[in-house]
Order: sequence, then C-alpha cells, then structure tokens
Amino acid sequence: MDLHQLRCFVAAAEELHFGRAAQQLDMMPSALGRHIRMLEDDLGTRLLTRTTRSVALTDDGTALLKQAHELLAQADRLAASFRARGRAHGATIRVGAIDSAAAGLLPALLHDIRELQPEVSVKLVEDKTIRLLPRLLSGRLDLALVRPPETADKRLEFLFLLHETAVVAVSERHAFADRPSLTIADLAGEPLIVPERRSRPHSHDLTMKLFAEAGLQADVVQIADEKQTIVNLVAAEIGVAIVPRWTSRMAARGVRYVPLAMSAMNKLPLAAAWTRGTRDPVRDRLIKMLQVNLPRYATEG
Repeated sequence: MDLHQLRCFVAAAEELHFGRAAQQLDMMPSALGRHIRMLEDDLGTRLLTRTTRSVALTDDGTALLKQAHELLAQADRLAASFRARGRAHGATIRVGAIDSAAAGLLPALLHDIRELQPEVSVKLVEDKTIRLLPRLLSGRLDLALVRPPETADKRLEFLFLLHETAVVAVSERHAFADRPSLTIADLAGEPLIVPERRSRPHSHDLTMKLFAEAGLQADVVQIADEKQTIVNLVAAEIGVAIVPRWTSRMAARGVRYVPLAMSAMNKLPLAAAWTRGTRDPVRDRLIKMLQVNLPRYATEG
C-alpha cells in the first residue's frame, strides 16, 4: 500500500470534494483521482463513490479511513524520529516562510541561528501558506512561518507570533507618496490592486474588510497572485495596494510605502507551524529562539 495514495484518499474522504482535497495536497484534482483509483485497484474495492456533483464514502472507505489515520500518524512519527536522530550532530532544518516573513523576520532569525548554532544549516522555501502547510504534513518541511488558517488542520501545531500591520504601496509619482499616513477614507475611489483570494485569503480579505468597516466600496481594478507582481503593478501606476508592512523590504523601484492609520482590523497574523506530536530538538530550539527574541525581530523588521 502506497502512503502517498493513502494520503490522497484521506484528504478526499475528509473534504468530500476533490478540488479542495487536491489544493490541500498541492496537486491537480486529476492526479488526486488517479492515485485514489490506483489505491482502489490495489485493495480490490471501491472506497469513494463519485458523481459530477458529490463524493461519498463507501462502507469499505469508511472502514479504511480510521485505520488510514493511524497508519499515517505512525509513519509520520517514524520519519520524524529518524530525521531528528540524523540531525543530532550537524543538521539541516527545512523552514518555509511566506514572502513578507521571509523579507522581514527571517534575516534576523537566520543571523542568530548562525551565531548560536553554527552547526545548523537552514534550507529555505518561500511560498504561500496554502502550499507550505501540505509540505509540513508530508514531511518536506520541519517548520513554517505562515498566516494561520481559519480552520486549522488538527495534525498541525500553531504558535501565534505577532500581528503584522499593513501599509499602502503607492507609486512615487502618486499624490499620496509624501503623506505621513493614510486612512481608508483617503483611498475611496482609488484603483486597487488586490491579491487573489484563493492563494492569499488573509491579505485579500484584509483590503475588502477594511473598506467594508469604513462603509466604503473597494474599487478593485486588478487581481494579482504574487506580492512582487502587485508591487510592480503599483510602480506602473495601475493602482495602489494595501500590503503587509514587511513587503516594504522587497526591492521595487518607483514605489513608496505609506503607513495606514491603525484600525482593529489593520493586522495580519503570523504564526509558526509544525507537525503535531513530533519531537525534533533542532526545530524546538529554533522555536524557542523565535519566542525569546520575537520583540527584537519585530522591531528590526
């Protein structure tokens, strides 16, 4: 029995939706379906019934689901224990981070790791939260700095770190470029560039909720996926964008970042995440370093 096929089945069985399950595993729905069919062929039974509108577990699928959870948890514990043993003397820890955390928090953290734990090598993966969390679950990452999802996977542990405030990215030729700060009312009627919600729900919803809170309509003229693309579009005077504060560390010629007047909603949560129930001395020391030095990291960022 292939463990990856089993993970595909569990995701589909829990979501009862191939699209959402495939997104959770960072793969195409067609590939997900192919792996489940291969598992069914291997076991000689149907596990899921599928129509164009619904997915349901068969009796055999229901019976397999509980045992699959136990088997995958055991496999994850076994893999984690051997990774931790292999890192006892000299180590490589795999850390994922969303782009703003990679720009703002990671430089100071990596500096301290090199100073205090020179034997530890850090392999970095920069990506969106929706792609980093599946990598944690599959064992391809040891730790990730992410926006915590509204509904957290129970297989993951989350440690809230801080709220990253938002700023307004404007072209250096914009009338707002030299303002000391801006309010949402100032942005009424301004063309807005907004992140694509599927890949960046926190950042997308922040803009929309700030306007709704002010009783205003957001004038969205462009949806973009990558933060660097958004900043480049601002430089090209396509519009303005509300972005996380640490985005200002990204190189972008012709862009100014203006503070956004504080609001209870003008915050983006950042958390550290790792696989629940696993022990890893190197990862745990890194988490402790984050907790102890977080006030300084936030200030330096």
